[in-house]
Amino acid sequence: MENEFLQTEEAIVAMLKTVYDPEIPVNVYDLGLIYSVDVDNEKNVRIEMTLTAPNCPAADFIVEDVRMKVESVEGIKSVEINLVFEPEWDKEMMSEEAKLELGFL
Repeated sequence: MENEFLQTEEAIVAMLKTVYDPEIPVNVYDLGLIYSVDVDNEKNVRIEMTLTAPNCPAADFIVEDVRMKVESVEGIKSVEINLVFEPEWDKEMMSEEAKLELGFL
């Protein structure tokens, strides 16, 4: 059961890495916009995420893309996304790969 759970989490992360902010050439996961991913026993997913700025013009597009991609993972029943702005995102939340891609390293 735990192996199946880990495979589901890995599949969700893989899908999150296909979601991009249209203005930034790095996926939302490596940008550090995903604060948490919780999967319950019935495979309902709850994601807490943020945006690079509260007034991001692509907010609706990004959130809906996250929802659709995670819903496409085999076995997922539902996806709830909680958009938060605390803690406020900053570039230190990015992965090393993202910092390198954007020239911060």
